[in-house]
Amino acid sequence: MNGQKKRGPRIEPFRHRVETDPKFFDKSWKKLHDAIREIYNHNASGLSFEELYRTAYNMVLHKFGPKLYEKLTENMKEHLEEMRTCVEAAQGGLFLEELERKWNDHNKALTMIRDILMYMDRTYIPTNKKTPVFDLGLELWRDTIVRSPMIHGRLLDTLLELIHRERTGEVINRCLMRTTTKMLMTLGSSVYQDDFERPFLEVSASFYSGESQQFIDCYSCGDYLKLAERRLSEESERVSQYMDVKTNEKITAVVVKEMLSNHMQRLILMENSGLVNMLVEDRYEDLTRMYTLFNYVPDGLTTIRSVMMSHIKDTGKSLVTDPERLKDPVDFVQRLLNEKDKFDNIINVSFNSDKSFLNALNSSFEHFINLNNRSPEFISLFVDDKLRKGVKEANEDVLETVLDKVMMLFRYLQEKDLFEKYYKQHLAKRLISGKAASDDSERSMLVKLKTECGYQFTSKLEGMFNDLKTSQDTTQGFYASASDLADYPTISVQILTTGSWPTQPCNTCNLPPEILAVSERFRSYYLGTHNGRRLTWQTNMGNADIKTTFGNGSKHELNVSTYQMCILMLFNSSDVLTYREIEQATAIPAVDLKRCLQSLALMKGKQVLRKEPMSRDIADDDSFSVNDKFTSKLFKVKIGTVSAQKETDPEKLETRQRVEEDRKPQIEAAIVRIMKSRRVLDHNSIMTEVTKQLQPRFLPNPVVIKKRIESLIEREFLERDKTDRKMYRYLA
Repeated sequence: MNGQKKRGPRIEPFRHRVETDPKFFDKSWKKLHDAIREIYNHNASGLSFEELYRTAYNMVLHKFGPKLYEKLTENMKEHLEEMRTCVEAAQGGLFLEELERKWNDHNKALTMIRDILMYMDRTYIPTNKKTPVFDLGLELWRDTIVRSPMIHGRLLDTLLELIHRERTGEVINRCLMRTTTKMLMTLGSSVYQDDFERPFLEVSASFYSGESQQFIDCYSCGDYLKLAERRLSEESERVSQYMDVKTNEKITAVVVKEMLSNHMQRLILMENSGLVNMLVEDRYEDLTRMYTLFNYVPDGLTTIRSVMMSHIKDTGKSLVTDPERLKDPVDFVQRLLNEKDKFDNIINVSFNSDKSFLNALNSSFEHFINLNNRSPEFISLFVDDKLRKGVKEANEDVLETVLDKVMMLFRYLQEKDLFEKYYKQHLAKRLISGKAASDDSERSMLVKLKTECGYQFTSKLEGMFNDLKTSQDTTQGFYASASDLADYPTISVQILTTGSWPTQPCNTCNLPPEILAVSERFRSYYLGTHNGRRLTWQTNMGNADIKTTFGNGSKHELNVSTYQMCILMLFNSSDVLTYREIEQATAIPAVDLKRCLQSLALMKGKQVLRKEPMSRDIADDDSFSVNDKFTSKLFKVKIGTVSAQKETDPEKLETRQRVEEDRKPQIEAAIVRIMKSRRVLDHNSIMTEVTKQLQPRFLPNPVVIKKRIESLIEREFLERDKTDRKMYRYLA
């Protein structure tokens, strides 16, 4: 084989010269020219489109494409100028109708012309980067008719006038408006925007600016917002009927700016009808409308949230600092719960459960609840009231709901350890006096507290329940072990573990001989069965049932405290006793003794003793005797059973001091934990870390933290850096 490649077949160009008729273009164009005239005159039915297509095909094939394109442009322009004259001559309402008619005619003609010149559209036009036939027709319509000096301004004015009339309540031909604006959109987005949309938005801004100024002076906030809502709805519906869908966002922004943004502060703060008034009067519908509308406004919801927070803080502050409200702790907390329910409902119903509003609500409540340093005590008193026997919330489901709501308030407390102190005292009184409404409810509350604050918070409270169960078993064992106690008074002993119960050291009063004998028997039994323990009688916490026969023959069973029992038993051997004699005989502390005597002698309907002289205050030489004329419809009479009361100022100060002392080891433990893990830390970082760790229980005072650091340095747990005094090092 040789190295040459075999050549493939080769197609030679046709070399025979074809003669063309010199008048070929003129004849062919005349045929197309006449056809186009017939098309515009609505006489296209007699035309042969196949023949016309072939004619145009041959013209392009014979290199007459440029000339054909040029002639077509001139011809269409002539027809459009004729149309323009007709449109310009149309008067009044016929103007848009004539424009619509000519536009439809031009569109139909363009479609047919495009089909005839399809070959040119596919070959000549792309190659030479010319405008396609149909698009050329649209551009010519735009330049010749839409933007002609006599039509351009008139068209815009007519459209804007019709829109204005519709805004003022008139009915317009929306179908004609839709056709006209659709024509502008077909001519290109720039035509629609420049020739209609931009002026439309400017005129709308002016319209709504004037309307807002007119109505804001005479409308209430609620009515004005209804108007704004209606206007937004109308504009949205108008766009959907005869404008480009993209215009909706723009016209909405115009209405929002002119009717809402520019008047936001005035509307929200409007006196007697603004946001605060809506909140006070629970106007859910108006609040929903305000939230929805100002959601469109930049910083609108932020402003509403800020005003709402200020209102809640002001309302809450007046509530927690009002001296009248502080007289009734239960009513105080109930009002807080009512306020919380009120704003929870508003946020859920009107503010779409917006988390930022819920956070604002929580922040506001936390702010004002902690303005009153007695809030922990009052919340504990409220729980105490609900968990006592005989309260209205007998239904456990209702009670559970109330406790859940109380836990919301509890979360706001910065001094949760102070609440724990009071709660322990109130729980102890309920358990010891047998006033707890339900063991299940009590334990449910403990579970809630444990979930919120951890096991350490409730461990001692749970120990109190365990002590009561153990005490029952011990009392039963005592009576089972001794058979000679039938002649003694029956006692029920509650043995309280010192660390778990909020007991205070107190001097045991002188018990009556009958009680003292059986008490000593119980002491011997208990110490005999429990090695290494010590019993101290808390006579200030007990109660007793005494069977009494009065001089008039009436018999009653009196339910009294242990102190009151000691007083009454003295009158078995004496008819008249002075205050000083009673004090010497019983050794009851003076404050408690006076309180007991007041409840026995001065409490209306329960005056089992007579006091001479009859006055509220008790002096050393006042005398007391049994009231022989005492009567009561009830056989069992409760005396001096007082529900948990607010602390007196000295008691409050004492509780506060105890809490402060309890906090010291917790602060030190937090400091040591932090330093043990970090080894070296600066002063400000320790402050921040300690506050963060202890915040769930209480908000530590920076001064106290500093003192605890000094104490730890003295005890060589920490040391200061030798070069930088603000740095601390952990000493292992």
